Amino acid sequence: MAIARTHRPAFRWGNLIVLVILSVGLAATLLPFVWMVLGAFKTNAEIMSRPVTWWPQHPTLDNFRAWLFEFDILRPFLNSVILAGATVATTLLFSSMVGWALAKMRFPGKNAIIVIVLSTMFVPGIVTLIPQFVLIANLGMVNTYWGLILPGMVGAFGVFLMRQFMLEIPDSLLDAARIDGAGEFRTFFQIVLPLCKAPLATLAIFTFMGSWNSFLWPLIISQDDSMYTLPVSLALFSSEAGGHGSDYGLQMAGSFLIVIPVLVLFIAMQKHFVQGITMTGIK
Repeated sequence: MAIARTHRPAFRWGNLIVLVILSVGLAATLLPFVWMVLGAFKTNAEIMSRPVTWWPQHPTLDNFRAWLFEFDILRPFLNSVILAGATVATTLLFSSMVGWALAKMRFPGKNAIIVIVLSTMFVPGIVTLIPQFVLIANLGMVNTYWGLILPGMVGAFGVFLMRQFMLEIPDSLLDAARIDGAGEFRTFFQIVLPLCKAPLATLAIFTFMGSWNSFLWPLIISQDDSMYTLPVSLALFSSEAGGHGSDYGLQMAGSFLIVIPVLVLFIAMQKHFVQGITMTGIK
C-alpha cells in the first residue's frame, strides 16, 4: 500500500530576504517611538547621561505629573478634541454625501466634477494655505473654532474613498428601496450608510490623525494661547522661548500623551480599518 507523501513548501531565499528587510524597516520605524515612550519615564539627567541607557534605571512619573497638574494642558486638550471631533463628524457626513452623489446619481457635468475633485489631491496643502487664511480672515473667523474647523470639513481623499466603496453597492438594492417609497435622504441614511461602516471607520482614523496632529494651520489661525491645540502648545513649550527647550523628559511625556488617543482609536477600529482599505478599490 502506497503511502501518500506530504509536500513541504520549498525554502526560498527570496522570502527570507524580504522578511529581513521588512523586519529592519519595522525596527527603524518603531525605534523613535520606543525611545520616546521609555524616555517619558526617565529623569532629564538620565536621558542626557552617557552611555545611553534604553530602559529607565529609576522610572518616574514626575514628567506626567508636571503635564497634568503644573502646566495648563486642559485647554489645549479641549481645543484638540473639539477640532478633531468636529472635523471627523463633518468629513464623514459631507464626504459620504458627495461620494454617494458621484457614485450613484446622474447629472450633467458629473465626470468633470470627479476629475476636479481628484485633481485637488495633487495640490500641496502649503499652496492653498495663504488663500485659506485670507478667506477665513475676511469672514472674521480668525482665533475661533470655526476658523480651525472650516478648512478641514471635507477633503478629496474622503470623497474618493467613499465613492469607490459606494460604486460596489448593488443598484437593485437601491431600486427596491425607492419602490418601497423611500426618498433619496432616507435611502442614503437608512440603507447606504449602514453598509459603509468599513470605509467610514477608515476615513475616521485618517481624518482624526490628520486633525489631531495638525500643527501649521492651528498655529497660524490662533492668535493667543486660549486657541492653541496640543501640538502647538507642545512645540511652543519645547522651544527655547518657552523656557523648556532642554527638558527632554517633559517633551517626551507630552508627545506620548498626544499619541495615546490616536493609538486607542486605531486599536478600537482596527478591524474596520483593514476591511475598509481592502474593500474600497485602492490598488
